[in-house]
Amino acid sequence: MFGKRLAILAGLLIAFGSHASLAQDPASAPKPTIRIAIEGAYPPFNFIDANNELQGFEVDLLRSLCDAMKAACELVPHAWDGIIKGLANREYDAVMSSLEITERRQKRIAFSDPYYRIPAVFIGSKETDPGEVTPAAMAGKKIGTIERTDHESYLKTFYKDSEIVLFAKAEEANLDLLVGRIDAVFADELLLSKFLESREGACCHILGDAPAEPAYKREAYGIGLRKEDESLREQFNRAIAQVKADGTYDRIRAKYFSFDIK
Repeated sequence: MFGKRLAILAGLLIAFGSHASLAQDPASAPKPTIRIAIEGAYPPFNFIDANNELQGFEVDLLRSLCDAMKAACELVPHAWDGIIKGLANREYDAVMSSLEITERRQKRIAFSDPYYRIPAVFIGSKETDPGEVTPAAMAGKKIGTIERTDHESYLKTFYKDSEIVLFAKAEEANLDLLVGRIDAVFADELLLSKFLESREGACCHILGDAPAEPAYKREAYGIGLRKEDESLREQFNRAIAQVKADGTYDRIRAKYFSFDIK
């Protein structure tokens, strides 16, 4: 009997010691793995490099978010077509691939807080000094923009005293600005910055950001998730807020963009 009690006591001590060891070493517990789909074909946000590895702003930012969440993340390359369907089918847990937050998409999936926005700007000849670009200041001017876009809707709604000239492509609008057929181009800063950094773009500069009044609703991009995964959405939101607050976000952004996209 005494020997049996000793055996039981020894077993309890071993079990207790095992649990105590785990409690004393939380770092030994495996991190939860989150699978995130990313296209890999939209530089500089995401692309595949010469070593066949995913790179870009979103890739770097995603890694920082996973560090903030203390989670292991697996990047899942996926073609743009069907990327939301794959999320619904549980092929992965989230999508972080420049997915614009739209009313239509919000009916199907949930989104994190926006992790980037693209500002809209007016550009014009360097012979024109930067300054006010309000509807009153631009009255009588010819402003080019891309047809069937939010930029067209904004200009037609608020810049009624300007002549709005529509183009199929930004390149066409920039060419007309270059030769003086129009006075300004209004579009997103990412698109127009590529022109300004080119040899032809030496003609021109930014006249001003879209004015605060009337406000231009900037396109916002977030992480796509299934609606039932509220806990994961909250984790991403806390991580986004953390990397913005501690400077990590700005350090990553500066590698890819010369302007603020928060």
